[in-house]
Amino acid sequence: MDARMPAAEPITGWKVYVRQLPYARAVQWSDLTETAASFVVLRIETESGCAGAAELAVKPTWVGATAASLGCVLAEIFEPLVRRQGLSDPRQLRAVLEAIPGNQPAKALIDNACWDWLAEKSGVPLWRRLDGRPRVPVSWAVTRQPPAAMAREAADMVARFGFRTLKIKGGQGQATDLACMAAVRQAVGDGVALYVDANGAYPAEDAAAYARAMGQAGARVVEDPCPFCPDRDFTALQQALDVPLLVDFGMTGVRDARLFLERGAKALSLKPGRFGLSDVLAMQQLAAAGGTAAVAGLMGESALGTWAGLQFAAAMPEPALPAELTWFLAMREQFIADVPQVVDGEIAMPDWPSVCQRVDWTEMAAFQVMP
Repeated sequence: MDARMPAAEPITGWKVYVRQLPYARAVQWSDLTETAASFVVLRIETESGCAGAAELAVKPTWVGATAASLGCVLAEIFEPLVRRQGLSDPRQLRAVLEAIPGNQPAKALIDNACWDWLAEKSGVPLWRRLDGRPRVPVSWAVTRQPPAAMAREAADMVARFGFRTLKIKGGQGQATDLACMAAVRQAVGDGVALYVDANGAYPAEDAAAYARAMGQAGARVVEDPCPFCPDRDFTALQQALDVPLLVDFGMTGVRDARLFLERGAKALSLKPGRFGLSDVLAMQQLAAAGGTAAVAGLMGESALGTWAGLQFAAAMPEPALPAELTWFLAMREQFIADVPQVVDGEIAMPDWPSVCQRVDWTEMAAFQVMP
């Protein structure tokens, strides 16, 4: 960090909230069906009165934690550690957190809250601090449904919000995935870019044929056609394909990003809501140094988490695809009143510095689980 970095401040408040935000319709992910999204929200305040907040979308098959288990880890392991350290440089705090093995969800949550605190403390939005752009192109993810339903949703979202890129959730069988691609293409026309995320649904021996078929159907990128490991098999698969493979779930942190880059990865999905802003900034630097593209990936964020992720997306040089940070549009409620507005497929970045300032904490008090 630079000379503007404040000295460490003692922590005067540490509060954890658990809340669900209902969806407009049931959502079928690769591994579960949800009617609402569950979140753990952390608010940290220091003696200056400045505070930072962050959220984590809690899906056990995504993050390996429930709201209850994450709350225990925060209270028993990380709150005492962070209170001893105080808040100052988010990267320095992240290095302290790494003294505890594992527990990526808790580390990401604390890391993002610390960055938000820094924004409030400095009075400068992070996207400006990171020399980001004032507008961020974004995409929409069309989740698993029958092809006709996915086509209707795609056309509706393009018409309402001007999306120029759509992420098509695959994994329903190659024939159905191809039918979805064809139906969506017919519904939105040739002016909208498409790519596919199969969420590792297919065996490794079928991945090459699947990726080729999706590429021939018009997918610009194919994400996780099978479970990936940074090994010789991954290198051989990518070398055998013209279409870039986007690596997502096989990465668990900076170390994995480095290993995938060494194995010839052409694109990485970087998720502040999964890894924390400190780690995705490090991952982005590694990718840029190797000439590898990256995208700000979807982590089921509400509007609160979307604003946090957009700080990173605004600063990404030449992303592979528009940021996937629009899932808040699927929800009927939010934690904050300042919901991002998608206009012509872009979101304008705010002048206010901290998302913590935009939360009605009096209203959130009913969802507090730890003082």
